[in-house]
Amino acid sequence: MTHCGIHCPMKLHNASGNLAAFIAAGLFGASVVATRVAVQEIPPLNLAILRFGQGGLILFLCLFFGARNLLKVKQHDLPFLVLLGAILFAMFPVTFNISLRFTEASRGALMLATMPIWSAWIARVARKERLNPRQIAGILFTFTGVGIVLAERGLNWQGSAFVLAGDGLMLLTALCGAIYGVLAQRMLARYSALVVTMYAMLFGTFLLFPAAILEGFPQTFIRIDGKIAILILFLGVFGGALAFYLWTFALTRLTPTQVAVYVNVNPLVAIVLGAALLTEKLTGVFVVGFVAVVVGVLFVNWPRGVESELHFSEE
Repeated sequence: MTHCGIHCPMKLHNASGNLAAFIAAGLFGASVVATRVAVQEIPPLNLAILRFGQGGLILFLCLFFGARNLLKVKQHDLPFLVLLGAILFAMFPVTFNISLRFTEASRGALMLATMPIWSAWIARVARKERLNPRQIAGILFTFTGVGIVLAERGLNWQGSAFVLAGDGLMLLTALCGAIYGVLAQRMLARYSALVVTMYAMLFGTFLLFPAAILEGFPQTFIRIDGKIAILILFLGVFGGALAFYLWTFALTRLTPTQVAVYVNVNPLVAIVLGAALLTEKLTGVFVVGFVAVVVGVLFVNWPRGVESELHFSEE
């Protein structure tokens, strides 16, 4: 009776975090497809400003009309929130977009799939997060699954120094995502996920403006037609506000590594949607890779028992 009283709420606690991370990963994958179309008309960083600026504004309005008192944060916490915004909503899209100018999308996706590995290492050093052998195997499963899918789609390891530089930038992108997951824990101990996401997203958007001006901001917006406007609206509402809120919310329920492993669901969702919307084909090899990723996610996030859960909560 006592065991259930402790363990059952923890299972529900973890379930909400896993569900949030999974939905966020699905929305990120869908955003890749939407971005692939929208970026043909809108430069990448201009599109990022529209996505994150719109998302941050939506979250602000939700707080302003629903819980205005939560908007107040301590002044000494603002620099840290700016740092979070710089990492995830400024550096991340900049390194991501520049990387894809030099390396292939498939290679970039595989580099991004290293995020759980970075997260596990950083969390181990900074927060003493302990991964058991099953979880380590799970991370390797997800990475292998993504590699299997991308290898079939023409993953090529030959290339010039510029291609290798692109790979390095995508590794830096993965590192940014992992660092955010670990550092955000500090603010999430004081404020809600909605507040942390809103401030980080708005600060990151402001930091993007100088680079966006070099891309022609705001003159590029005159090319927006009805189709592109719908995609931008999707990116702001679902791929921006909702997805990043759910991702940050998941960090209040799970360890950074348990959340980061869901990033490897993103390319699979993008491929499935590409098959449905862009007439791309799915194969048996894709199914094998997809299953490997799912098994890996389950390995990393499967409940480890009451003692380990309590150990993490104490740390």
